Amino acid sequence: MKSFFVSRVHSFRHAIRGWHYVLRTQRNAWIHSAIATAVFLVGIWLKLPPRDFAVIILTAALVFTAEFINTSIEVTVDLASPDNHPLAKIGKDVGAAAVLVSALAAIFIGLLLLGPPLWQKLTILFTIN
Repeated sequence: MKSFFVSRVHSFRHAIRGWHYVLRTQRNAWIHSAIATAVFLVGIWLKLPPRDFAVIILTAALVFTAEFINTSIEVTVDLASPDNHPLAKIGKDVGAAAVLVSALAAIFIGLLLLGPPLWQKLTILFTIN
């Protein structure tokens, strides 16, 4: 039983190292982090219901997951094919496309969930009585 818990601790360490690597080396991960933080803060300001926050959390997780998988593909392809190769390029391009698809979906979900209440709040704030 002890070895089970020790192996879980090691698994978490590996995962945290991977997360740290992505944040340290991938500029887009910082962009995703900044936007996700802004969306969460706007959601709090708008007092979104828990269900909307759940969708936002899942959406942010989707984008980060795609970014992590894309980074994994990139470093693995670089290891396997240090020279330029057309198939290596396709592998990297498809990984990048996955990030793009998830980011575009996140934008649309953000607009759907945040758009109407944000518009209403801003209209109230900027309406001159």
